[in-house]
Amino acid sequence: MSPYVLNLVGARLLIAALTLLIVSFAVFFATAMLPGDTATILLGQAATPEAVAGLRTAMHLDEPAFIRFMRWLAGLATGDLGTSYVNNIAVADLIGGRFVNTMRLAGVTTLIAVPLALMLGITAAMFRGSLYDRIVTICTIGVISVPEFMVATSAVLIFSVYLKWLPALSIAGDVTSIGEMLKIYAMPVITLTFVVSAQMIRMTRAAVVETIDTPYVEAALLKGASRPRMVLRHALPNAVGPIVNAIALSLSYLVGGVIIVETIFNYPGVAKLMVDGVETRDLPLIQSCAMIFCFGYLLLITLADIIAILANPRLR
Repeated sequence: MSPYVLNLVGARLLIAALTLLIVSFAVFFATAMLPGDTATILLGQAATPEAVAGLRTAMHLDEPAFIRFMRWLAGLATGDLGTSYVNNIAVADLIGGRFVNTMRLAGVTTLIAVPLALMLGITAAMFRGSLYDRIVTICTIGVISVPEFMVATSAVLIFSVYLKWLPALSIAGDVTSIGEMLKIYAMPVITLTFVVSAQMIRMTRAAVVETIDTPYVEAALLKGASRPRMVLRHALPNAVGPIVNAIALSLSYLVGGVIIVETIFNYPGVAKLMVDGVETRDLPLIQSCAMIFCFGYLLLITLADIIAILANPRLR
């Protein structure tokens, strides 16, 4: 790897670190500006001013915002996410089990969405201009145009209300059979697959079409190679970099989609925990959950940038 490529990769990592620092600043002060006083919400409207003032002092809410931000940032840098105001439990302990559920949901979605998107994107590029290509393009544009909450609500109406095939809520309790597991994950996974795969199909198709238009692939076609062979043997190996980049970028949509999906289906993940924290003004919990999602998003975006750099033939 050339020094120029190493410098580009290092620059992307530095930009990601600075972005994460800026995001931490924005997350802290955005949560601090939420309406309502945390101490009053915890103690109730009947609490005396002395009790409210004492709780604010105990939670350091009477200190200047910048000092509280620096204390929180120092704890975040050392892995200390703080203590929940509502539960008086370490935030890391609250997030631990929920994080596993969120990663499980994201993992199942990835295992379904990525092969499906690659198959549709590659075959659409293989038969470019055909009726099949037009149908795939129209369907992907239609799915991209529909917001996540509309897809989730439609899934509830179709599969739970009308067909009564699946439960409306995905409460992940003690799963004793494969059938129960499928019922729990079916609608959240269907919704997230729609959200993620549509963008991935378009980007995969564009990457393969761009490679097909190169002279060496056209030469293979002129020599008598069939269209499937031309795509799978000549075009696809050279489009791996852009396709992997498209996968990383598309998976970043999971960060936003999982928040809506977990809320609508009452799935016990990190996103649902963060929404519950907003309702109770549990600032350490909100800030920690938001930083987890920001870190995941920045990780995928940075990975996509690095893959794009490494896959660029001009930099080899």
